[in-house]
Amino acid sequence: MATSPCRNCGALVSRSDHFCQECGVTMPYRRRTKMTYGYEYKSKATLFGLPLVHISFKYRANRTPVVANGVIAIGQFGFGVITIAQFGVGIVTIGQATLATFTIAQATLAAYAICQVGIVFQGYGQRLLKLDTFL
Repeated sequence: MATSPCRNCGALVSRSDHFCQECGVTMPYRRRTKMTYGYEYKSKATLFGLPLVHISFKYRANRTPVVANGVIAIGQFGFGVITIAQFGVGIVTIGQATLATFTIAQATLAAYAICQVGIVFQGYGQRLLKLDTFL
C-alpha cells in the first residue's frame, strides 16, 4: 500500500487511513490547507465596530460555519441589529429559529412576533406561549 507522511506529525500513514494512529488528525495524507468554501462579504463601512453589512454563507475547512455578524447580518447563522438568517439573534429578525425583539420566524423567543411556534410578549401564530404566563 502507498504511504505518505502525516501532515500533522510526520508519521507514515496509509492512503486508506481515515485518521493518523499517532496524533489522530483526520485524513492525514491530505496536504494542509486553509481552505474555506462558500460566500462571504463584509462591508468596509462600520458602525459601533461592526461591519455595516455582513453576508456569510461560508464554512471553514473543519466544517464550522462563519457567523454573519454585523449591523445587517445575512446568512445561515446571524447576529446583528437586522438579521436575516436560518438561526438568528437580533433586534429585528427574519428566520427559522430566532431570538429577537421583533421577528417573523418559524420558532422564536421574542417580544413581538409573527411565528409558527414561539414564546412571545405579543404576537400572532399557531402555537404561542405568552411571556406574562411565566411572570
